[in-house]
Amino acid sequence: MTTSGVRKQPVRPWYLLAAAVFAVGMAGTTLPTPLYGLYRQEIGFSEFMVTVIFAVYAVGVITALLIAGNFSDLLGRRPVLLTGLVLSMLSAVCFVFEGGLPALFLGRLLSGFAAGLFSGAATAAVTELAAPRDRGRAAFTATAANMGGLGCGPLLSGLLAQYAPHPLRLPYLVHLGLLVLACGAVAVLPEPVERPDPRPPLRPQGMVVPAQVRAVFAPAALAVFAGFSVLGLFTAVTPAFVSGYLDVDNLAVTGAVVLSVFLGSTAGQLLTSRVGPSRALPLGCTVLVGGLLLIGGSLLAESLGLLVAGAVVSGTGQGMAFRASVAAVSGAAPPEQRGATISALFTAAYVGISLPVVGIGAVAVAVGLRAAGVIFVGCVIVMSGAVAVHLARRPAAA
Repeated sequence: MTTSGVRKQPVRPWYLLAAAVFAVGMAGTTLPTPLYGLYRQEIGFSEFMVTVIFAVYAVGVITALLIAGNFSDLLGRRPVLLTGLVLSMLSAVCFVFEGGLPALFLGRLLSGFAAGLFSGAATAAVTELAAPRDRGRAAFTATAANMGGLGCGPLLSGLLAQYAPHPLRLPYLVHLGLLVLACGAVAVLPEPVERPDPRPPLRPQGMVVPAQVRAVFAPAALAVFAGFSVLGLFTAVTPAFVSGYLDVDNLAVTGAVVLSVFLGSTAGQLLTSRVGPSRALPLGCTVLVGGLLLIGGSLLAESLGLLVAGAVVSGTGQGMAFRASVAAVSGAAPPEQRGATISALFTAAYVGISLPVVGIGAVAVAVGLRAAGVIFVGCVIVMSGAVAVHLARRPAAA
């Protein structure tokens, strides 16, 4: 009899291929970001509706995490990754044949389901397919693939929409081609998890945080929530601010602005290995506060330069805290519950990426997008600062 989570002998190069699949899958979740303005012109809806569409995506992510967060521990990583890729394909098809808000809602919901499956299963797969001596590098590779994919999505769609024909269809057709290649990659990946025999029934496990992980999980979840709320700002609201207040109508530039926060995140993840996870958590939250101050200044001064600087700095802080959180939680979780525990961490992330963004949309109806953004920045500064103080006072928990 075998037990879930027992590792097969890893083959070092495979974790890089798994990371590439992760990046392709996550890129599809942010493809619509620079295109919302075009959808508003074509269909006709408010900026608040943009945040609702974004929230539908987050609901899909959280639902998948809560229902299927442990499925890759029971079925193996490969079946769950393939399911996520198929859902991504269905989402892309919805956008290719988009005919109104229902198709946008369905496409974003399916995209959310896919991201929810990828978040835990792909992160665990990348880590497990690395040799033990490369485990730290693999943890960075997993989080970098996540952030890199999220950042490349807006850049790809922005470039294609600005300089190629069929701006609302071609980005998804290109991504469909990448997804086909990703399916082929998953087909040849080794399965890092032995399936239990007999296999337990597949039941929603909800939030799984084993007792021995809770001291690590709590501060990690707080830091991830704060950082991902800023990512939500850039992926849902910033394109409207760039076009409406900065008079920048080039969609490729919009995609590059969104990419900058994810590049900052990748840089922050690189820095984490130098300062160590326990220091990276409070330091990351502190750097995030500095970036938020720059973002607030860009909103008040209507400055593209300050906005990009704020994106890079806040992304750096988010990346430091994110990598430290994933590494700490993944390292503390028992193998048979690693996928489910990582999924619980991502649940906190996607609550952070969705609820504040919907709040911005609701407040913007009354006071305007810029004022709503300033209010958001102030709230997240207070929250991030409180988290940094909490983590600094209790370094052992981090």
